[in-house]
Formats: sequence, C-alpha cells, structure tokens
Amino acid sequence: MIKFLRYTEYLYLAVAVISIYKVVTLWSIDPKETYIFIFFAVVSIAMFLFRRKYRQRFEQRKKDNQQQ
Repeated sequence: MIKFLRYTEYLYLAVAVISIYKVVTLWSIDPKETYIFIFFAVVSIAMFLFRRKYRQRFEQRKKDNQQQ
C-alpha cells in the first residue's frame, strides 16, 4: 500500500506540471482561460505536499510499532 501512496504523490506532481505547461502556452492567447489551470496547479502541489506528509507519518508510525 505504501508503494501505491508513493505513486499517487507523483501523479499530483504530474498534474501540476501539465497545468503549468498549459498556463504558459495559453497565457498569450486567452489569460482568462488559464485561471482554472493555475488553480489545478496550486491544488495539485498542495495535495502532493499533504500526501507526502501523510505517507511519511504513516511509515514512521509503522516503524515505531515494529520496534516495540
């Protein structure tokens, strides 16, 4: 399960990178359309950080339980 959590973290980063790419390419054409991609990028980065912290906490708890 931990491997799955690791992959989902990087999935969020991939969504952020794609969103940032779309912002850069669409900004000169229609700036109003890029706001949704900016939102996706920010939310994806926040979810990446949240999931990473959650996974690390889960791994630490599992490690502590094995040592006891």
